[in-house]
Amino acid sequence: MLDPNSRFVSRLTRDTVALVLAGGRGSRLHELTDWRAKPALHFGGKFRIIDFPLSNCINSGIRRVGILTQYKAHSLIRHVMHGWSHFKNELGEYVDILPASQRYSPNWYQGTADAIYQNIDIIAEQKPKYVLVLSGDHIYQMDYGSMLAQHVESGANLTVSCIEVPIDEAAGAFGVLTVDDENRIQRFDEKPANPTELADMPGHTLASMGNYVFNTDYLFELLKKDAANPDSEHDFGKNIIPEVIKSKDVYACRFRDHDTEKASYWRDVGTLDSYWEANMELISPEPSLNIYDESWPIWTFQKQLPPAKFVFNDDDRRGFAVDSMVSGGCIISGGKINRSLLFSNVRVHSYTDIHESLLLPDVEVHRHAKLKRVIIDSQCKIPEGMVIGYDHEHDRARGFRVTKKGVVLVTREMLSQRENTV
Repeated sequence: MLDPNSRFVSRLTRDTVALVLAGGRGSRLHELTDWRAKPALHFGGKFRIIDFPLSNCINSGIRRVGILTQYKAHSLIRHVMHGWSHFKNELGEYVDILPASQRYSPNWYQGTADAIYQNIDIIAEQKPKYVLVLSGDHIYQMDYGSMLAQHVESGANLTVSCIEVPIDEAAGAFGVLTVDDENRIQRFDEKPANPTELADMPGHTLASMGNYVFNTDYLFELLKKDAANPDSEHDFGKNIIPEVIKSKDVYACRFRDHDTEKASYWRDVGTLDSYWEANMELISPEPSLNIYDESWPIWTFQKQLPPAKFVFNDDDRRGFAVDSMVSGGCIISGGKINRSLLFSNVRVHSYTDIHESLLLPDVEVHRHAKLKRVIIDSQCKIPEGMVIGYDHEHDRARGFRVTKKGVVLVTREMLSQRENTV
């Protein structure tokens, strides 16, 4: 493969427009996405999920980006406007919002392919050689320049990014690719119950990451043909990809670490359990996702907040956090924090005990509360003495959601507090 830092790759990235599909609800996250699109969901203490594909674009040298929004997009649009609106249009760089606006149809976006089709004139105005279509709701750090280089070298019309995952994780959850020795795609199955095993990696299969590189003219041809098909669901995974692999110019690009040649970090945080687990991974001494990498920063918008503060040092009233991440604006006032993530502007009062929990922005936990393996949604106020996560039957009886792995979700609506959390 060509050197990903070469001048050749920089020309490829300049000739590319990236389109981030960010209109999904994320229904398997249940009440956590009742008032926000999944890409707007908070992650990792100070970020939102959308920040990861956007940062990948900028760090890869792709500075023409459109974000396609639909479902409850207010907080997502606000975040993008506040944190991603500083690009120079006069230099040909931008991050634009492309909401569903019925440009080519009386309908809203009907599927991932239809979302791109309804913005086909906007894409054409930019005259890109390549269109990079990205899922807006995964956590990973990827240099798209390497994928573009492989795409051009192979002579592909379409390249699909993919990653090796255990078969039991992929079953019923991911689109699965079957490839030949040259990574040419032979078959695509959408969320099969029994994924195809990789010959070179027993026990694993090749899962689609939902990211695609198209030659622009080829993409337009496919979209127009799909739009004219009344039987299509207008979706890349269900319709476009299975149809085009009949040709011989569709390739897979395996997402691997350049140094180790092993599968790189990638998480689909599509369930409450996977969302909790991916956040909890960050507090390990050497997390698989390095958000401290200065050569590949994760950009975001964050309010200007004071540093985190820990007060009181009495034997029975000590404010501290261990094996945890605590964001700006937090005040830990005589409470114990263990193996937890506190997002921005959280308040923890005295005599509290918080263990293996995620406290999203602006949460307040009052005295003597005890939390274990919980996700507390933004702006919740946990009453004094409330205990959550120790008795799941009691948690369910109070209207909290308990997952298969014993993680408890608490939202303001469940606490009979004001709704419409963003």
